[in-house]
Amino acid sequence: MNEGRMATQAHGCCESLLQAMVGFDTVNSAISGRPDAERALSVYMEAQAEAMGLKTRRLPVSGGGFNLLVTHEVDARAPWLLFESHLDTVSVEGMTVDPFAGRIEGGRMYGRGTCDTKGTGAAMLWALRQYRQRGGPNNVAVVFTLDEEVGKTGVRTFVASQLPGLDWRPVGAIVGEPTRLRAVAAHNGVVRWRIRTEGVAAHASDPGRGRSAIRMMMKVIEALEERYISRLTTEHPLTGRAQCSINLIRGGVQINIIPEHCEIHVDRRVVPGEDADQVIPAVERVLEELRTGEPDLMVFQEVPDMVDAPLDPGGGEAFGAFVRATLERMGLPAGLAGVGYGTDASSFGQAGIPVVVLGPGDIAQGHTADEWIDLEQLRSGVEVYHNLMCSPVSGERLATKVKAR
Repeated sequence: MNEGRMATQAHGCCESLLQAMVGFDTVNSAISGRPDAERALSVYMEAQAEAMGLKTRRLPVSGGGFNLLVTHEVDARAPWLLFESHLDTVSVEGMTVDPFAGRIEGGRMYGRGTCDTKGTGAAMLWALRQYRQRGGPNNVAVVFTLDEEVGKTGVRTFVASQLPGLDWRPVGAIVGEPTRLRAVAAHNGVVRWRIRTEGVAAHASDPGRGRSAIRMMMKVIEALEERYISRLTTEHPLTGRAQCSINLIRGGVQINIIPEHCEIHVDRRVVPGEDADQVIPAVERVLEELRTGEPDLMVFQEVPDMVDAPLDPGGGEAFGAFVRATLERMGLPAGLAGVGYGTDASSFGQAGIPVVVLGPGDIAQGHTADEWIDLEQLRSGVEVYHNLMCSPVSGERLATKVKAR
């Protein structure tokens, strides 16, 4: 009875923590135009973690922004488990609920980031609080990162330059995303870039004196659709088929001027097993064929705005089995799933760190006009993360503590 009341109180505190987190406007800097949009929330999380008796460390990323590392070490010889959650959100424009109120109604909490992914961050920190109080076999770290929604500079900086400077390497990482607490071992990557055509401007009263960049782009789009997009056949059993789509087009400056410039934005979803770095060269071969048949066609590919590799489950089987075993003991679905969207997990995978994506909430509620998280899911998320922290991993054939630098 007392344990039940304590659990209810603990979960209530996690809900309060999430409400406070939602109250911070952390719309990604590239979207909002505000530099270091996550900084105020990072400072708040730092204070909360220290009040829980946990160690914190600021890991500068850019300007005044920083990744926040929270740790609890039980034994210098024990393995390290790493949990990661990002603090930034997408835009609040068009939301039908107060994005920063964290209103609770009908067993749900509403607001931007409740689902993606402040909910996972609150659950991770609260689970680590419980773990510190009750003890366990592992050293545990939680890192709160920046800029997942646009450039992934937070996690990329952490994996490439900050993690190697620590005196430990994790046996595996849990990346927090709303998966309804199903373990995700694979997801697609993405390449996003622009293709432009260049024509010659002229007065619309005499169009023959100009060369329309829009007309050129029509030929480019037709070639891409017929010779590239329609021929993508690569599939992965967990994440589906490779995809590519042209989703933005801009051209011309005025109704009475033959357009000198036109630009399209292309989105290519890369499945595990594909090389994201080979996308642009493959498209260039199509464009070169088009140029050969159309000598006056001026078409150019820009440097990609984003290249994010897919998460390949290969190599992380032992850590995946560890996560599955924990979920199975809790009576939760223990199969490994795949998703079509991308996450910070691919950066860990590229660095050779076994990783699983796992968290409370449903991606269907992320980025929506009335974004929300089911509070039962949030409570279950605390329990799942805490059980993972408490589960011995020393028997796994994974990397453990490395020599201090």
